[in-house]
Amino acid sequence: MTKTAVTTANPPVRRLADWSAARLRDFADEHGTPLYVVDIERVRENAARLRESFPEAAIDYAVKANARKPVLDAIAAAGFGAECASAGEVVSACEAGFADVRYTAVNPPARDLDRVVEVADEHEITITVGALDTLDALAERDWSGEIYVRVNPGVGAGHHEKVRTGADPKFGIPIDRAAAAVRDADERGFAVEGLHAHAGSGILETEDLAAHRTLVERMSDLADEIAAANIDLDTVSVGGGFGVPYRDTEAPLDVDALARATREAFSADARLGIEPGRYLVADAGVLLAEVTTVKPTPETTVVGVDAGMTTLARPALYDAFHEIRSLAAAAEDHETVAATVAGPVCESGDVLGRDRELPAPERGDFLAVGNAGAYGYEMASTYNSRPRPAIVALDGDGGELCVRRETIADLGRLER
Repeated sequence: MTKTAVTTANPPVRRLADWSAARLRDFADEHGTPLYVVDIERVRENAARLRESFPEAAIDYAVKANARKPVLDAIAAAGFGAECASAGEVVSACEAGFADVRYTAVNPPARDLDRVVEVADEHEITITVGALDTLDALAERDWSGEIYVRVNPGVGAGHHEKVRTGADPKFGIPIDRAAAAVRDADERGFAVEGLHAHAGSGILETEDLAAHRTLVERMSDLADEIAAANIDLDTVSVGGGFGVPYRDTEAPLDVDALARATREAFSADARLGIEPGRYLVADAGVLLAEVTTVKPTPETTVVGVDAGMTTLARPALYDAFHEIRSLAAAAEDHETVAATVAGPVCESGDVLGRDRELPAPERGDFLAVGNAGAYGYEMASTYNSRPRPAIVALDGDGGELCVRRETIADLGRLER
């Protein structure tokens, strides 16, 4: 984890084994666990690789993947825009200095719209609308600025049914009604700058890429239909969801091939837009946990740790796989055991990994959980009145605490 120059030759994925075990142990000793570690230099490397593959595209970072300040600062400095899912993300993106900020309103609460419109008085904000009555809500607030129209393309993709948004009626205006919606928005005085669609999250497999290509083709056809109505679009965004391999046996996404396929399918007379999130930050982060319990059972060795579903929700929420590595100094000398790595929450779903071959653990050992830079801390909760973890941000040879550990006293700070 020494400082390296950002080059387009950087490896397409960082595996958990590529992290220095000794350095991670030092961070765990210094700051305690559970602890997230995010490598900002790796974020820059991922951004550089993506920009090389999509040199002409409008790239907006999906802030929901990781909204911590050092991450946002690095991506803003790379010249990307910000795609935000809430008013809070809009505020954070503006504070980080993103030149282009877009709020994608999904069933937007009134307080979100109020805050975004307020922020738009000082920052240039574009709002993506996924329902016609969102236009009514904006008109009620005397806002008639730049908008994108979110389209439901009728095709979804991704690593789990809960993230395949492209065919879910919750998201966007059905594609056969989208051109009429754009005309309506234009007639009402809104500046329709673009279209937006998103197939889903974690696109990696061949069938997912085929669905992505279909989405691009459908959005291009829709843009042509809108152009025929004399409405000029600046950008057609085909979303993100570019996947990363969570298992060490999986090959990384061939982003160059993805870019070529996207350009081949994109025929609109507008700028291509993409909205990566996970791809930029997933392999830039790890989660550190301490072994608190070792319990042999007839079925497995239960390895209890101080991180669980409140720290990293993805395994419980999506049955997601995250590689787990022992950071014990002499781990290679230990015999291996089949382990179930479980957290401290009193639910059977509070498991970070099942049937993992790990060096025989002992209480006090540290474990690292890989690919935790995306949707890790962002999904952390205080369920069971458990404080959220701290975060260390690495930048070259330096590492600083960027989010302090929440305390039990913090949990009651909003109560009266």
